[in-house]
Amino acid sequence: MAASVQTALGARDTRAEAPRVPGEKGFWSSGHVPTLVAAFLYFDLAFMVWVLLGPLAPEIAKTLHLSAAEKGLMVATPTLAGALLRVVNGLLVDRIGPKRSGAISQIIVIAGLMSAYLLGVNSFGGTLALGVILGFAGASFAIALPLASRWYPPEHQGKAMGLAGMGNSGTVFAALFAPTLAKIFGWNAVLGLACIPLAIVFVAYMLMAKDAPDAPAPKKLVEYFHPLASTDAWWLMGFYAVTFGGFVGLAASLPIYFTDRFGLTPIMAGYCTAACVFAGSLVRPMGGALADRIGGIRALSMVFVVAALALVAVSAAPTVAFALATFVVAMLALGTGNGAVFQLVPQRFQAEIGVMTGLVGMAGGIGGFYLASSLGFAKQLTGSFSPGFLIFAGLSVLALAGLMVVKPRWRAAWSTGARI
Repeated sequence: MAASVQTALGARDTRAEAPRVPGEKGFWSSGHVPTLVAAFLYFDLAFMVWVLLGPLAPEIAKTLHLSAAEKGLMVATPTLAGALLRVVNGLLVDRIGPKRSGAISQIIVIAGLMSAYLLGVNSFGGTLALGVILGFAGASFAIALPLASRWYPPEHQGKAMGLAGMGNSGTVFAALFAPTLAKIFGWNAVLGLACIPLAIVFVAYMLMAKDAPDAPAPKKLVEYFHPLASTDAWWLMGFYAVTFGGFVGLAASLPIYFTDRFGLTPIMAGYCTAACVFAGSLVRPMGGALADRIGGIRALSMVFVVAALALVAVSAAPTVAFALATFVVAMLALGTGNGAVFQLVPQRFQAEIGVMTGLVGMAGGIGGFYLASSLGFAKQLTGSFSPGFLIFAGLSVLALAGLMVVKPRWRAAWSTGARI
């Protein structure tokens, strides 16, 4: 296995380092730009509504008289649903193509939000049902990236995946605008208002997006689980559960934290959350670049140390300014870690990169569900969010220990020519 991986990866690196052939197409002329733009827009708006319940949580909890644990589960449900549905969407993309898969997913989300707006969300169970629907938006990761990447040759895959993947910045829009709109129109109206940009993007998507002509043949169901026979797959999934799980879990939970812990208004809590989320989104591509420069293992080692220290500091934050500063540091570290993990994944699983993207992404969503829900339970059981932050800091330390365990074997076996 190691020899075959080395051979395949060595060939990949040789192509990546080969000089550009005269007449070879540049990035913008090598693929299908309208599809790339459509993938970005779809991903961006999908991530916006995926975390929509977080910024609205203070107002929803007030209206429905939710407990701290119920608030945590409410904002965590879309994250878990999105994680599980990524695998479903991966299978769908293989069989009917990414464009049609994306269209179906967008229709489900728009219909779900419009139904919630018209019928009203009047119970805790109703918020969980809406959370499952919003999970289809979170699962857009498994559609938007193949939609864009299949159009581009190997030497431009990084740029294509990076540009399409910048859609995770949509989480910032939810934090910035949802609380203000809720104050003006009411939180239930925000569910209907969200359908307006979603419908506009859906029309643009249908006009601009196009499936690549050389799509790979559909895989058998069992083939999707072949990588799970390797312990390396589980390690990478575990690392991403901490980095992306921490990022998306905090993105969903911070509005509740800032309102409950420091008494901020939902609007001010949204601004604070947007600052933290923006930091984590901004550095994701930088994390990949850093990992390329110093190695993914070294980059992840620093990420886990900084994240653990920041979360420990957050657990004892005396003021909102101190909490905001330490959350920004934590999100910068976790965002860097997201990029670093995906610097390592293709080095070990080049032949199964599509499957591993879905599996690793699923693990990240499960990590986010754990963090968001555990913070709610910690608040209800102890009266403080601190135990939830400390436990996740402990998971960062465990991830660091695991990285130290696998580091010698990975560096000995992965002769890829790239820094690891």
